[in-house]
Amino acid sequence: MSLGSAKESLILGLGKLVWLSLPVLLCSFPAWAQQPAMDQTTRSALADLEGTQASAGGQQHAEHHSGSIKGKVVDQSGADIAGAVVKLTREGQSSDLEVTSDEDGVFAFSNVAPGPFQLTISSPGLASQESSGTLRSGEAYVTPLIMLVIPTQVTEVHVALTPAELADVQIKEQEKQRVFGVIPNFYVSYEPISAPLTAKQKFELAWKSASDPITLVGVGVLAGIGQAGDRWSAYGQGAQGYAKRYGASYANVFAATFIGGAVMPSVLKQDPRYFYKGSGSKRSRILYAVASSVICKGDNGRWQPNYSNVIGSFAGAGMQALYLPANDRRGSGFVVSSALIRLGETSLVGVLQEFVFSKVTPNRPRRAASQP
Repeated sequence: MSLGSAKESLILGLGKLVWLSLPVLLCSFPAWAQQPAMDQTTRSALADLEGTQASAGGQQHAEHHSGSIKGKVVDQSGADIAGAVVKLTREGQSSDLEVTSDEDGVFAFSNVAPGPFQLTISSPGLASQESSGTLRSGEAYVTPLIMLVIPTQVTEVHVALTPAELADVQIKEQEKQRVFGVIPNFYVSYEPISAPLTAKQKFELAWKSASDPITLVGVGVLAGIGQAGDRWSAYGQGAQGYAKRYGASYANVFAATFIGGAVMPSVLKQDPRYFYKGSGSKRSRILYAVASSVICKGDNGRWQPNYSNVIGSFAGAGMQALYLPANDRRGSGFVVSSALIRLGETSLVGVLQEFVFSKVTPNRPRRAASQP
């Protein structure tokens, strides 16, 4: 075979090979022809996703962007306060930030995270103030003008009366006490806590009782009853007989009141008044009232034998005996019986004080009115 024939045969073979490969290439064309389009879609989706993430990241970063807080402090006259301490308190933070106002009264906090906050402003000699608000992201917050004023001075004055002054006030109230608004009822205390009487106050109370017009009228009524019944007949009748009966009756009242209600209580430091009980069972109140003729309260507030009343009763009976006719005295038996009668009268008056007089004494102290 010649060289020319060989080249021709090689060309023909390559041509056949190209024609045989053409169908294969045409079948595979859709796959490799479409591949670039899918890559472009993917790249667009990825770009959109990256843009969204970048936008979200930027927004999140903007939400947490720090801001600042600024304000001014003045006093009540409007003058700037320099050196005022301003404390910044944030929720969830254990430590507080502090700054002081400058010479113009201005203060500022920088790089403050957004959220609610509270400011406490204080300055020596002035009342502290508080201010609160909410800082937004990146905001330059300016507080309202903060004014510190001089604190209000609250002064408590406790006025305490001395025992003697308190007793004097209580006695003046007692001297207004009258059964049915008429009969003097000075020797009873409705106060739950009564101040002890001084000697002077005991004598003043005795004189007030003995010299009261109603007391004088009462003695006159007793003398009239005695004259009508011809008691102490040796006195006779008429004005002279009435005057003698009046003197004898008043001598008993006066001596018993002063000796039993002033002299002996001052010497023995005892209280001559009846202290209204007003509570407890009837039996306990009756026993308390009956015992008042022989039991009293001392100036020290303790209960003790009522020597003052016993001695006063006997002294009154003895004084009365000096005025009575000799045939009516009956010796020492008269003094004893008269004294015992007076002690019984004291017990009876105590029962009346406990259950009757307290209800018919309209001008008794109001603060005792709540008692039964």
